[in-house]
Amino acid sequence: MTGKRPTLMDVAEAAGVSRALVSIVMRDAPGASDATRLKVQEAARTLGYRPDSRARLLRSSRTRLLGVSFSTDQAFHAEIVNAAYAGATQRGYDIALSAVVDGRSEERAVESLMDLGCEALIMISPALGERELSGYAARLPVVSLLRDDVGDSVDSVSSDDQAGIRIAIEHLASLGHCRIAHVDGGHAVSSRQRREAFQQEAARVGLDARVVSGGPTEEDGLRAGRELQTDLPTAVVAFNDRCALGVWESFRAAGLRVPEDVSVLGYDDSQFARLSYVQLSSISQDAPLLAHAAVDRAVDRLESTTPATHLVRTPHLVARRTTGPSPA
Repeated sequence: MTGKRPTLMDVAEAAGVSRALVSIVMRDAPGASDATRLKVQEAARTLGYRPDSRARLLRSSRTRLLGVSFSTDQAFHAEIVNAAYAGATQRGYDIALSAVVDGRSEERAVESLMDLGCEALIMISPALGERELSGYAARLPVVSLLRDDVGDSVDSVSSDDQAGIRIAIEHLASLGHCRIAHVDGGHAVSSRQRREAFQQEAARVGLDARVVSGGPTEEDGLRAGRELQTDLPTAVVAFNDRCALGVWESFRAAGLRVPEDVSVLGYDDSQFARLSYVQLSSISQDAPLLAHAAVDRAVDRLESTTPATHLVRTPHLVARRTTGPSPA
């Protein structure tokens, strides 16, 4: 069999049964005894036979594929993708991925998923406008994940940024912090919402608040951290965990201690925040919960007549070693 993909007929000959019987076993359909099933399955394993999924899809009017577009430079997106696979499997679907990278636009990522025959799209933090998203939604169900301002024809599953920032400020205020800064996400999706929420929540509790321009990467956090040192706050709420790590590193390089001299709080509770040598306090959006909810919305739209729905989940605080009492 070297160099040749084993076929149903090869398995049938090895097992001493008909090709039709092998097909029944491979499809897990009724019509074969337990003993025959074991014999066929053993022959398939010995030959290294795997069903040709492409041929199956050609014979079927459905692909049962959910397309997921994501950005490779966002670690949190990778965690959502991991959880989406488990959610899709539970619902009897599979996942096809398409990345947004430098030189490959979000439009191209989506078009490649539709070319594969995906039945629905899950777009993580889409940057496209409502008009473009609505255009895709007219062709197949579209779920926007982590962004909710997407129009009425597109489903969305998002985290409540207002609640997340409120939780962050209340945590730091409970530790005695009165001078808190926010490093925003620049042009990243959700940056505006978190920046405005910070300003509103800080004003609500009467804090001395400051917003510094940042971005979603460690380099953005390093730059913002150096700016903050000209008028050092007692605590910083960063746009995300990667930005927070950059802020922390800028403080460390300047000889400042975290959290003794200044507390740092991230957002997302990504894998970076959970590293044993990092232990970054963060606002958790719960990637598995969001991913499963997005998969469920996509499948429900495919299997029922439910209209587009906007689901909003409430994040929660995970306090670790980078936040502590305000310095005297």
